[in-house]
Amino acid sequence: MNVMELYAQWRNADLPEDLQEELNRIEGDSAAIEDRFYQYLSFGTAGMRGVLGAGTNRMNLYTIRRAAEGLACYIDSHGEEAKKRGVVIAYDTRHFSREFAVETARVLGAHGVSSYLYREPRPTPQLSFSVRALRAIAGVVITASHNPKQYNGFKVYGEDGAQLVPSAAKAIVEHMEKIEDLFAIQAADAEELERQGLLRWILEEQDEQYLTNLLTLKERNDVDFGLDIVYTPLHGTGFVPVTKALEAFGFTNVHVVEAQASPDGSFPTVAYPNPEEPAAFGMAMELGKRTGADLLLATDPDADRLGVAVRKGGKYELLTGNQLGALLLHYLLETKKTQGTLPANGAMVKTIVTSEMGAAIARKYGVKTFNTLTGFKYIAEKIAEFEKTGEYTFLFGYEESYGYLIRPFAWDKDAVQVAVKVAEMAAHYATKGKTLLDVMEELYAAFGYYREALVSKVFEGKHGQEEMRAILDGLRERLPREVAGVPVVRVEDYWKGEAVVADEGTDGAFGRTEPLTLPKENVLKFVLADDSWVTIRPSGTEPKCKFYFGVVKESGEEAERALEELKRAFL
Repeated sequence: MNVMELYAQWRNADLPEDLQEELNRIEGDSAAIEDRFYQYLSFGTAGMRGVLGAGTNRMNLYTIRRAAEGLACYIDSHGEEAKKRGVVIAYDTRHFSREFAVETARVLGAHGVSSYLYREPRPTPQLSFSVRALRAIAGVVITASHNPKQYNGFKVYGEDGAQLVPSAAKAIVEHMEKIEDLFAIQAADAEELERQGLLRWILEEQDEQYLTNLLTLKERNDVDFGLDIVYTPLHGTGFVPVTKALEAFGFTNVHVVEAQASPDGSFPTVAYPNPEEPAAFGMAMELGKRTGADLLLATDPDADRLGVAVRKGGKYELLTGNQLGALLLHYLLETKKTQGTLPANGAMVKTIVTSEMGAAIARKYGVKTFNTLTGFKYIAEKIAEFEKTGEYTFLFGYEESYGYLIRPFAWDKDAVQVAVKVAEMAAHYATKGKTLLDVMEELYAAFGYYREALVSKVFEGKHGQEEMRAILDGLRERLPREVAGVPVVRVEDYWKGEAVVADEGTDGAFGRTEPLTLPKENVLKFVLADDSWVTIRPSGTEPKCKFYFGVVKESGEEAERALEELKRAFL
């Protein structure tokens, strides 16, 4: 059906009142109708994510059923044993998250697929943990991570607790595309599924097991457990696991931002529940000033990302994702070296858009660095490879967007793990009279002054997607020879699976090619002669094109200037 036919079909369906009112409201508005019906929400290795509302291009009961039906058919194709192993389902605190989680279980149940459904909102990393702990065939978490309140999402995990591999996502999509009528998808009665044992509610036992694993992160006792800490869950799922873990670690002065402790999908105290944003720390900073807190911690709604701010005089300074990653890596490796537990085959994994400072730190400790494409599923793939071959021991994985993993009892980024480890790290350095900012400056002096930036450009709707593709196509057709006066020496095209290299003495001409071993993805990376770099990547979950920049210089001032010149020249 075309856009208007789909619109008519939905208007004639027996919809919930809010969806029916929305469709009535846009009658005659061709642009609004097209935006809601020109496509189905895309489904990939990160599942699907979109604005709540009516239509095939929105998150609602019917697009949830379509995704759940695709997953159910995929599991069904693996036989009865897979159906018995079941699917673990968790959800965050957003609007309709619980309803979408229950609906997912109902659709799965109609196919005879078992579900383990959390009774209360819990973090995405805990979902990953539970998939592994319960030996489930898959997992689903209803979340839109750090996106604004009007968003929600449907994220699928494989039996290893990691985000789907491309082949599995493709198979699910193929089943979804066979569905001719969204309104004909069957959903079983939840109470009947409970009676049949196809729907089981979980909570306390999984909370306890997850906490037990979190306590394995405790490696030092030479720390100041009286360190003053402020924590905010930003109305999300982090409150229970983070506060319990900090208490179990022994921290005695943890102050929670009470106005942001209660779960609320409207996120009433923040415009954007993203700990990468300074504004999200507003209330935490106010409480920190009243309590004299040394450290501020904030988790996003599904508690897979952690933001950190450190007291500097009478104010607080936010650490970037790259800075926190460097600090954690150095602390973890130095701790293991001191305790004699640093393995000879240690490995650290980061993404291609993450600072190269981590690689420099890893080299000092004899730890090998592996680079992956953006997305923690790729880091999980390396963990699986290490476990299978035994060639390397995973020590740390991270990406610049505030995602970190220390111990692979979860196979996705885990803000709960990192919250307790950052507290331990800050408390250890406090006994030496240092803050994390002091340590960061020491690392810059030792390894070089690295600076990074991310600029996101929004491309809304169908035309925006076309414009975004045109940007990448244009760069491929006319590869820049220099940026900000610095020669480009290497271009990595992950869509083509190859890098072109400018050989010396050829006046910057690209001649030699090298194969790239990472998966195919629409990403371009430009490496310059002074070790600075630029990467362009369309987002897989948002209507954005992301431009990443990185430089390294001998002083902070020089690095800041070089970074601004790079951004100005390229954008």
